[in-house]
Amino acid sequence: MPPHHNPSLIGTVQDVNGASVRIELLPETITGLTFVNGQPYRVGQVGSFVRIPLGFVNLYGIVSQVGAGAAPTPAATEQEKSYGNRWLLVQLVGEGRQGGRFERGLSQHPTIDDPVHIVTEEDLLSIYGSGVTDDHVTVGRLASAESIPAFVDINKLLTRHSAVLGTTGAGKSTTIAGLLTALSDPVHYPSARIVIFDIHGEYSRALKDRCIVYRAGSSSTLKDYERPLYVPYWALTSRELINLAFGAMDSSKEASLSEFITESKRDALKMYPKDGVTVDTATADSPIPFSIHKLWFELHKREFMTVIPKPGGTPDERIPAYVLGEEGQPRELGDAMGVKPPLYRTVKMTGPATERVQHGNEGLNIRQQVNTLASKLRDPRFSFLFNPGKWLPDLNGKTESDIASLLENWIGEFQPITILDLSGIPSNILTDLIGALIRILYDAVFWARNLPEGGRERPLLLVLEEAHAYLNSGNSNFASDVVKRIAKEGRKYGVGLMVVSQRPSEIDTTILSQCGTLFAMRLANDTDRNHVTGSASDNLKGLFDMLPVLRTGEAVIVGEAVSLPIRTLINVPPNDRRPDSTDPRVVARKVPDFGGYGYDTPGGWNQRRDKPQDYPAVARQWRQQTSRYEHSPAMANRTVVPTKTIKKKEQ
Repeated sequence: MPPHHNPSLIGTVQDVNGASVRIELLPETITGLTFVNGQPYRVGQVGSFVRIPLGFVNLYGIVSQVGAGAAPTPAATEQEKSYGNRWLLVQLVGEGRQGGRFERGLSQHPTIDDPVHIVTEEDLLSIYGSGVTDDHVTVGRLASAESIPAFVDINKLLTRHSAVLGTTGAGKSTTIAGLLTALSDPVHYPSARIVIFDIHGEYSRALKDRCIVYRAGSSSTLKDYERPLYVPYWALTSRELINLAFGAMDSSKEASLSEFITESKRDALKMYPKDGVTVDTATADSPIPFSIHKLWFELHKREFMTVIPKPGGTPDERIPAYVLGEEGQPRELGDAMGVKPPLYRTVKMTGPATERVQHGNEGLNIRQQVNTLASKLRDPRFSFLFNPGKWLPDLNGKTESDIASLLENWIGEFQPITILDLSGIPSNILTDLIGALIRILYDAVFWARNLPEGGRERPLLLVLEEAHAYLNSGNSNFASDVVKRIAKEGRKYGVGLMVVSQRPSEIDTTILSQCGTLFAMRLANDTDRNHVTGSASDNLKGLFDMLPVLRTGEAVIVGEAVSLPIRTLINVPPNDRRPDSTDPRVVARKVPDFGGYGYDTPGGWNQRRDKPQDYPAVARQWRQQTSRYEHSPAMANRTVVPTKTIKKKEQ
């Protein structure tokens, strides 16, 4: 056994099994805290690093187990047992040559009695580099050496996809805010392009100085960085549109509706030609404006029209049986844009032939679906889709703005981050709408991949918040299908995913396994933890066993964007830049005023109130279906009782 001259030397290699190495600590090695060149280091900590020098090469590994369980397989009998509990199980992850960069993977393995050293700050700097290049971005500090920043490779973070996983309250939203703040730095990344699918409306406060927020169902009191969200229905594929507008139906009826949509788009294209497509090449999926109000009107007539024989005509000639008013004129012909159907006379099969009223028999037997579309066209909650502002076509298909301006708004603005606030979207269409939005963005940058605004020239990062809600394992939907496609092939076309979830076990394994970098935060559930462990590319089970005890805002980062798997304290944004996801306080904090009195902050169970005064405002917000509000007179007049006064009354 070599003499213990170097203070960083802690043990020797005694067992090698692939990438797993078992290390016996030297008798003079003290576990706990040791000092090298005046700097403190912890020995025997799960997640810490070790270095094994082999000539001009240093092998690096991570401690995954400590103690007797890390020793080689014990002998059969107590008399034959010679192993104690001073053992480390290490997973080798990479190597570095003197004066060269650290590289993942191994070109050689250690042998018996090779010395093992703790990794010093100097070693860590050689592994992680200085981080001064634009290729790397700082996301926090190493938990084992807080003076050293933790860097991630921005190229691999975007193109190889990533996932931020942790239980509720682990600090996911704050971590995302910190990551996106770093990735959208206007000095280093002035042309960054990030889209956040925010289904709870959490991120506008944290990123307001560098984002544009598009809100569905937004009120008139928009802030300067907010705009209403419009999703033109005609930009959807026929399947997406049929599912959102009409609801589920069998394949034969869906195919017939697709034909009607195709004809509607071609008719509009004849009057208002579009660059890049002709009447002959247009399909049901082409993003061509057409009037869905006109389509509904024509479908309603086919389904509900009744007819009477034409006077003096042949038996096959018929005329619409409108309800007649004064002087025999039709009383209500209907209004397509107003979603008012025509009025028809009821069926009458008796009397003279010219007075009989029959069904038109030209429909597809989709009366219920046609009525569903009419209901959605009238519903103000769906106005973002069927009444999309400047992108609403008239009956002939003419619009004020085309799809180019929509894409420019979403991913071409001067701000690097676009937040699609979907908190106001009806829950029954949320999953399908998210799938349609992702597909629109992906198709745009995919087909334009070789243009300056395409994915290869200017990559696009899609941040999918609460991903388990719409990327369920075993549940095929539009969102899951398009995200699987991006996970498999988006790397080649400059479209990256950042999947965020508190229930990784509910996310489709195809998607999670394609995430090259994992930010694993606190996960107490065994099922979720095993799901993350199985998705990681590194054999670091011992490292993932730490997930239940990670601190809030702490993450284990593994994968392609980091040189070594690292336990990191994520940079915490200041209070005014944190997402709107903090827990409410059951017991309110006391804030002293200038007079020396202690006042409770508004809310909390420990605050005395005269009487409830805010329920009219509660009812108003419920009716408005929005959490955005201005303070009502009742709230402005709410009484907050000084703490000293409370104490005097109690005395």
